[in-house]
Amino acid sequence: MTVRRLIIIGSGSAGLTAAIYAARANLSPLLFEGPLIGGQLSLTTLVENYPGFPDGIMGPELMELTKRQALRFGTEILSKFVTRCDFSRHPFRVWSDEELFEAETIIIATGASSRMLGLPAERQLLGHGLSTCATCDGYFFRGKEIVVVGGGDSAMEESTFLTKFASKVSVVHRRDKLRASKIMQERAFKNPKIEFIWDTVVEDIFDPAKEKVTAVKLKNVKTDAVTEKKCEGVFVAIGHEPSTKLFQGQIELDPKGYIVTQEKTATSVKGVFACGDCVDHIYKQAVTAAGMGCMAAMDAEKFLEANAPH
Repeated sequence: MTVRRLIIIGSGSAGLTAAIYAARANLSPLLFEGPLIGGQLSLTTLVENYPGFPDGIMGPELMELTKRQALRFGTEILSKFVTRCDFSRHPFRVWSDEELFEAETIIIATGASSRMLGLPAERQLLGHGLSTCATCDGYFFRGKEIVVVGGGDSAMEESTFLTKFASKVSVVHRRDKLRASKIMQERAFKNPKIEFIWDTVVEDIFDPAKEKVTAVKLKNVKTDAVTEKKCEGVFVAIGHEPSTKLFQGQIELDPKGYIVTQEKTATSVKGVFACGDCVDHIYKQAVTAAGMGCMAAMDAEKFLEANAPH
């Protein structure tokens, strides 16, 4: 069996950028696209904050261009996903179903997914008034009324940020008090644009037929009273889930499941590197993921040079 110099797991902004840098360094990377080709950007619509596109670019198009760039320099891309791995021995082994692949180095770029409410309307309205990223999409909601779902730090941070654009932000939370840190709570409570709707859950989002958000259906969990609230945007801010279950027991993860990097992009296993949203639970931007992908490829290249047989 041919032992690859580098295998990249994941095809989002981090993975594809790592592939570009690795391919240009003549590492002949093999990249597994995984279940979500193009990562989270493939689920978005207009991206306006990625450098180099003054008029914005659609998320799927940006990922397709990045993929073409990786292919141009010699990346081999498989439309498969890794189902099992073994980092306890060298060369490292990964499987796609029963097919085995071996590599001297691994870059993990499996990303993270936003936790959603589980409503049928979510998938239809994502990018059409429904968002999971205020930094990405807040600009589109100037002068509009918005609903934010959640009660943790991320929900308070998103709500406060959105008041720069929205005329009003209504925070819907299933309990009668927030989980957010005191400082984040105080900041939100003091903001005159933010109101709180307590003990309430979102039961539906309207209107997929119109391809835009027009209102939310709310239910009070204590009284069972159902109401409808008009709004032009919904931000779901109930956290993210790193796509790292595959690596449990193989490398060090933090209590939330994010990969712990020791130095730069190195993981707890020498020769295995990680980048993007499976590591970063703070910034979660396409451009920071791309930057980390570049770092991981350069770190992998240095590792291979230092450990090459002499």
